[in-house]
Amino acid sequence: MRRQRRESEFTDFYAARRLSLRRTAYLIVRDWHTAEDLTQQSMVKLYAAWPRVRSETVDAFARRIVVNECLSHLRRRRDVPVDQVPDLDRGGPEPSVLDVGAALDLLPPRQRAVVALRFLDDLSVADVAQTLDVSEGTVKSQTARALDTLRLHLPALVLTEETR
Repeated sequence: MRRQRRESEFTDFYAARRLSLRRTAYLIVRDWHTAEDLTQQSMVKLYAAWPRVRSETVDAFARRIVVNECLSHLRRRRDVPVDQVPDLDRGGPEPSVLDVGAALDLLPPRQRAVVALRFLDDLSVADVAQTLDVSEGTVKSQTARALDTLRLHLPALVLTEETR
């Protein structure tokens, strides 16, 4: 009976949180299929630890597993050789389209993780620091660097005096 209850609780948690955890993973790895795979791998690890996880910390624990899986994946990832190098110089004026995805690709993985946790998951600095196992000062500096990079490449996001 206890096993059925545990599996039912895990199934309910998985159904409720899978999409938001996958969204966080996507923002870090920038590929939906990889994000889905990493979320699944994280859920396997969470299931193995489920009997020891406290209900009041299960969200933070799951989020930490997903972020660690994503960052580990990005450290292990190897570049795939191609026949031709794509031409990145498009010439002409910069496009006026706001491409947040391209700007996020400019961020290192840890900064993407900080941005995802702070602004997508709406976590506090302390919660992000705990999730990433870094100091709050590191979270603040990584957030500032990430936002500087995003502002540089997405000037449309910078508020002017007229729009405030």
